[in-house]
Amino acid sequence: MDNPVDHPLDLGLINYVKHPSNDDYVVFRFPDIDRAKSFEEALKKNNIAYEKDQEELKTRIIYLFAIHKNHFKKAEKINYLVEAKHKKPLIPFKIFRYGLMLFSAIVLTLAIIGYCKQQKKLEQVNQSLDLSDQNKK
Repeated sequence: MDNPVDHPLDLGLINYVKHPSNDDYVVFRFPDIDRAKSFEEALKKNNIAYEKDQEELKTRIIYLFAIHKNHFKKAEKINYLVEAKHKKPLIPFKIFRYGLMLFSAIVLTLAIIGYCKQQKKLEQVNQSLDLSDQNKK
C-alpha cells in the first residue's frame, strides 16, 4: 500500500500533507490550540524533532508541525491519540446516546425473535406440505 502522505489528492480527511518545499518532511496541521499543545507535548515526550509554525486564515489560526518522514509512523500514532483525546461524541447528551443504544438493542432483539418464529412457521408449513404429498401417494 502506498504511503498516505504520497497520495496526490488531499480531501482534508487527514490532517497531514507533504511539506510544500521539502519532500523529506510531513506537515501536521491542527485547527485549535489544545490539540496543537497536546501534539507538541507528545512529540517532546517521544524525542521527535519538529518545526512549528502558524498559518493565519481569515477567521482562524492553523497550527503546523513539520516532522521528518523517518518519524512519520510514530507521529501518526501520536496524532491519532491526540485526536482521540480531543474527540467530541457524536451525540453529546448521555441520555439520548444511551437511549438510542437501548432502542437499537430492542429493535435488534425483536428482529431476531421474529426471524426465529418465522423459521418455526416455515418448518411447520414444510411438514404439512410433506404430509399432504405423502397422503396423495
